[in-house]
Amino acid sequence: MPNYDYHCKTCDHTFEVFQKMSDPKLEDCPQEKCVGKVRRLLGTGAGVIFKGSGFYQTDYRSDSYKKGATKDSSSNKKTESSKGEGGAKE
Repeated sequence: MPNYDYHCKTCDHTFEVFQKMSDPKLEDCPQEKCVGKVRRLLGTGAGVIFKGSGFYQTDYRSDSYKKGATKDSSSNKKTESSKGEGGAKE
């Protein structure tokens, strides 16, 4: 459920309310002594960061970048295999 910011024009009170998108907008200020009207503020929402494969950063890279990345990964595999078995010696 999204949260909405509201601001009272009379008492200058700003607050958040969790509401369904289909719920009607609030009209009255929740402060006890205030009888003012509120308006919904427009927000930008939360920023989203996509990580991992399947997104623009990894799927639409230039060909030169992709070639360099495959060279790096293949050289890492060669150094790991040349280290030996890695088991304990008796």
